[in-house]
Amino acid sequence: MSNILTTTRAIPLVNLADYEHGSDAVRQAFVDQLADAFRGIGFVGVTGHGIPKQLIDDFYVAAKKFFAMDTDGKGKYEIPGAAGQRGYTAFGKEKAKQSQVADLKEFFQIGQETINMTTEQRNPDVAEVPEFMTLGRELYRQFEVKGNVLLEAIASYLELPANYFSTYTKDGISILRAIHYPPISSEPASAIRAEQHEDINLITLLVGASAGGLELLNANGEWQEVVPENDEIVINVGDMLQRLTNNHLKSTTHRVVNPPRAEWHKPRLSIPFFLHPRPEMSLDVLASCVTADNPRHYEAITAGGYLDQRLREIGLKK
Repeated sequence: MSNILTTTRAIPLVNLADYEHGSDAVRQAFVDQLADAFRGIGFVGVTGHGIPKQLIDDFYVAAKKFFAMDTDGKGKYEIPGAAGQRGYTAFGKEKAKQSQVADLKEFFQIGQETINMTTEQRNPDVAEVPEFMTLGRELYRQFEVKGNVLLEAIASYLELPANYFSTYTKDGISILRAIHYPPISSEPASAIRAEQHEDINLITLLVGASAGGLELLNANGEWQEVVPENDEIVINVGDMLQRLTNNHLKSTTHRVVNPPRAEWHKPRLSIPFFLHPRPEMSLDVLASCVTADNPRHYEAITAGGYLDQRLREIGLKK
């Protein structure tokens, strides 16, 4: 594997408004572009998504306020037994599945809330920064809507019913994660901010981070920097969608590297939305994705069974 870093634009760009408001021909062109990106590099940049920039900016400000709290203050929002799926997870808890050392990050996760949830199942409200959860819940809903539009386009490409994914993502266990990478104060033992990994879910939606560092591993074994521009949201295929399509759509390895030493004092904040179905969804590969050239690569498993397996691998579940 090469350590070469290439800096030309790494991922294609599509406009979601073409799919949501375009003619049949324009919609089909969007589907083809999206599929090409997901088959080729597993990532795509999306403009025209309609998520208000003000909402994103305001949530970033609120998240910074939360992470600026002291350790005891943040620790009140850590939920025992939640496997990091709700509330705060302290620095040094999560690692990549192949890594022996924890990533250099802390995070807060906002999960799905449904009408019949008990108080214990809901996300904790942050008394010190009340707008953090108000804005977070709204951003969660917006990401969920736009993520489902993208999954509808993927369903079209796979010649599945338009509602194939939304049937399973309604009340699914998607996660909005605010990740804080604190300033680096001393030479890290061997960890980087986020070691190379693949995402677990169907697709991930990521709004631009407060600093660079995101890199993907391309087909030539080169690391390419991903730099979102303007209002662009970066979307990537997760392992669940790769399994379902029998490796036809690619869940690409990516990482967040440490900044140059001169910038160690700068923290980094990023906001990914991990779009998950309900646990009972079957991830058995689609028959249409099994061919003589591409035989079945995976055993049948449910989304819940797969998530449980992966949370144990990355150290969030014992």
